[in-house]
Amino acid sequence: MRRGSEKNPRRFRASLPWALVAWGVVVLYMGFIFYLSSESNPLPELTAWVWDKLLHTCEYGTLGALLAFALRASGMTGGYAFFVAALLSSLYGSTDEIHQAFVPQRDCDLHDLAADTVGGALGAGAFLLALRLLFARSSIRRARPVG
Repeated sequence: MRRGSEKNPRRFRASLPWALVAWGVVVLYMGFIFYLSSESNPLPELTAWVWDKLLHTCEYGTLGALLAFALRASGMTGGYAFFVAALLSSLYGSTDEIHQAFVPQRDCDLHDLAADTVGGALGAGAFLLALRLLFARSSIRRARPVG
């Protein structure tokens, strides 16, 4: 058997179909964010009860996790995937804030951008940590009974 040819359960394998699906979901979710940002008062029942910055953090946390999945499915290693996902979600958040400056009753807010950035980093980190724990758990072998 060639060295390195054995299956390593801790390694997340990149594959083209998964990468295409993952990037498709990222693009759809970014479109959903753009749609919400285009509304003067999106989801008024929710925004009346939940702090605006928490909504931004959750919204971009989801984007960060989706980006981390797409990057890992494309073959990027975990550490790089975290930083690139956090950076991309922050960049998209900045374009979103600029877009909101042109929407009636909306404005460009640096505090929202900070919440977007924190959310993207938390989402990417949470996804990659969950992935690492999942593969670490699957690599534990059960002990054989003695006897």
